[in-house]
Amino acid sequence: RGGLWRKVKEAQQRQERSLVQMEMAVRRFREQHPSVNMTSILSLPLPELSKKLRDGSLPPEHVFYAYVGKALQIATETNCITEYLQESETQLQKAKMTGKLGLLYGVPVSIKDSINCQGHDSTLGFIKNLNKPAAEDSVVVQVLRRQGAIPFVKTNVPQSLISYDCKNLIFGQTFNPLLYTRSPGGSSGGEGALVGGGGSILGFGTDVGGSLRFPAAFCGICALKPTGNRLSKKGIISGVLGQKAVVAAVGPMAKDVESLALGMRALLCEDMFNLDSTVPPLPFNEEVYSSTQPLRIGYYETDFFTMPSPAMRRAVRETKQLLEDAGHTLVPFELTNVDYVIFNFCVRGMFADGVTSFLKMFKGELEKSSMGLFFWLAKSPNWLKSVLSWIAKPFVPRFSDIVRSMRANTVDEVWSLHHEIEEFCYQFIAQWKKLNLDVMLCPMLGPALGIGYPGKLSVAVSYTMLYNALDFPAGVVPVTMVTDKDEEELKGYQGYFRDWWDRTLAKAFRGSVGLPVAVQCVALPWQEELCLRFMKEVETL
Repeated sequence: RGGLWRKVKEAQQRQERSLVQMEMAVRRFREQHPSVNMTSILSLPLPELSKKLRDGSLPPEHVFYAYVGKALQIATETNCITEYLQESETQLQKAKMTGKLGLLYGVPVSIKDSINCQGHDSTLGFIKNLNKPAAEDSVVVQVLRRQGAIPFVKTNVPQSLISYDCKNLIFGQTFNPLLYTRSPGGSSGGEGALVGGGGSILGFGTDVGGSLRFPAAFCGICALKPTGNRLSKKGIISGVLGQKAVVAAVGPMAKDVESLALGMRALLCEDMFNLDSTVPPLPFNEEVYSSTQPLRIGYYETDFFTMPSPAMRRAVRETKQLLEDAGHTLVPFELTNVDYVIFNFCVRGMFADGVTSFLKMFKGELEKSSMGLFFWLAKSPNWLKSVLSWIAKPFVPRFSDIVRSMRANTVDEVWSLHHEIEEFCYQFIAQWKKLNLDVMLCPMLGPALGIGYPGKLSVAVSYTMLYNALDFPAGVVPVTMVTDKDEEELKGYQGYFRDWWDRTLAKAFRGSVGLPVAVQCVALPWQEELCLRFMKEVETL
């Protein structure tokens, strides 16, 4: 145990040292260039900034140090940065030498902890992963570098990534930049906080149940979770390795949709297809993205599993109205059996091995804090899980379903699960095609929950995780803020099950006037450009 704590202390000192290095670098730069207007650089949207960098009207180091300074401020306020990539300063000098200007020439980018950067740990918040620097950059990071981007920090995650809060024993809790009593969301929570606070103009994270979408929604920014294999996942560490039922994806986070599109454009290039030949060589489709044809848009206000907060419902309603007024056609979409999808596909899919792989990661780690009951359940034998599930069924049906879906499956059971998910996906697409839809407008969980709440509310991933099971591209766009009227209506919130989870969620939503609320924009597999085009429309309106 002493050895473990020593490793933790070292990592924390490295984190402290990172912030000191950032501070010194910025101070050095300011002394040498006292007249540089950092504020005006920070106010430029990414498309404009990258244009100025490429045409030479803005020197890369001005931009770099402006963001290092701002990132330092946000890290001090929210604890979102785990490590400063000091070699970024060297890369900055190199970038100036090369003639070839990539799409992201001179743009500083932030990288989630679980995405490999050569020479740095990808901890996932586990002590056992400390002092194991990655041998090489993940493909995404390699491509970003080739496009001239400058990865400059790695950002915090919750232990194991299987959570939508952002806390671990090594680096501690990350806070929401908009309100420190709130969670920034997770598992790409450090990214959400840093980009949301303005300390990074473009970030990259991963999503297996909403891990890009929660932090974006909670921190009031945009994010895109592409189809699982649209961008390379080579060199990216996932929460449960080899798990195929619920599909993970890597994607961009930024303040606006145009920036996400630029991030996708930069990654979807020959370089990526060459570095990872398992990714389909589909370049970014400009025609689809820039089209102005009116869209046929499906929508729903609730999934009948997690009752939406008044602000979530209003966000969908108002967006629907604006889209209709702008000449698009809106069609109600009937969502059914979400409870079955969540328990039998998502929870059971993630933990089909009886939670063995997941538990293995926690072996030899210190304190399992918030996971007490979960660990006890996970470790119990199949017969006990079945008995508990049966006993709980009449009283707490959702608890019963979760326990049942944590049983160990035989291989043929896993295969039939995969088959069932496939069938469900075909069925969902058939319903979509029958209504002749282009895209879908869906609720997104919000406003940001209080710190500590996401860990108690795993069931509230229903709106996001559905699209990991289906493997559809899904993005979030902030559209409104919680009003006094929303807060008033929340008093009547009961939920669909009226169980402990519903009562807890009602509490978690409370006291949020002024916090952002987003909607989710969804398209069919491989239609990222259409998804972004729809997001852009929502953002504009």
